[in-house]
Amino acid sequence: MPKRILQGTVVSDKNNKTVVVKVERRFTHPLYKKTVRRSKNYKAHDEGNVKKVGDRVSIQESRPISKDKRWIILDDLKSA
Repeated sequence: MPKRILQGTVVSDKNNKTVVVKVERRFTHPLYKKTVRRSKNYKAHDEGNVKKVGDRVSIQESRPISKDKRWIILDDLKSA
């Protein structure tokens, strides 16, 4: 089964080897036909503590690393 890949922005880097990535999705509301934005935070593994707040990153599903962490960082899309 292929692993999901999402793109988002780092919103917190205070934890050791962990960053919090906000992923925003847009969809059309089924009744009102208006574009709606929904966001969700994911904890991702950052081995070298190199990502900083504001960086655009790609994250990929992985095995559970801790209680909340199930994503790893693939690459940096654009630095802040």
